[in-house]
Amino acid sequence: MFGMLKRNLNEFKEFAVKGNVIDMAVGIIIGAAFGNVVNSVVNDVIMPPLGFLMGKVDFSNMYLTLYNPNPDTTYSSLQAASDAGVVTINYGLFINTLISFTMVAFAVFLLVKCINKVKAASEKEAAQEAAATTKECPKCFSTIDIKATKCPHCTADI
Repeated sequence: MFGMLKRNLNEFKEFAVKGNVIDMAVGIIIGAAFGNVVNSVVNDVIMPPLGFLMGKVDFSNMYLTLYNPNPDTTYSSLQAASDAGVVTINYGLFINTLISFTMVAFAVFLLVKCINKVKAASEKEAAQEAAATTKECPKCFSTIDIKATKCPHCTADI
């Protein structure tokens, strides 16, 4: 039992030391910070002018009342309604969240697109380097070193 525990601990140590855990942690931290920036852009930069253009609407205070314990009372904000115990559907906050999600998804799309371009260019460069150092044997069509005078596969003179 201790042997299995030790083996699993060693495997975990190897996994953690390879950088997988550290890379993942850094990604999560950067992602959380990026999410906060996007939320601020949406809530503080995009939504106020959008609300103004739509007739001075504050999306963060848009809600539907499902249950109001004081039916004769109206509330000027979502916070006031929540404090009074009103049950609401907060569709304005949902709109803000949906816009934030769309912006994050688009930013991730652009990032992946850039990474794929760099990766494709790197693979193309590696293929060109390999092509410059190898040639094909005319007899057996094996890939051989460009400096070879005899094929190591079929022993044909080149």
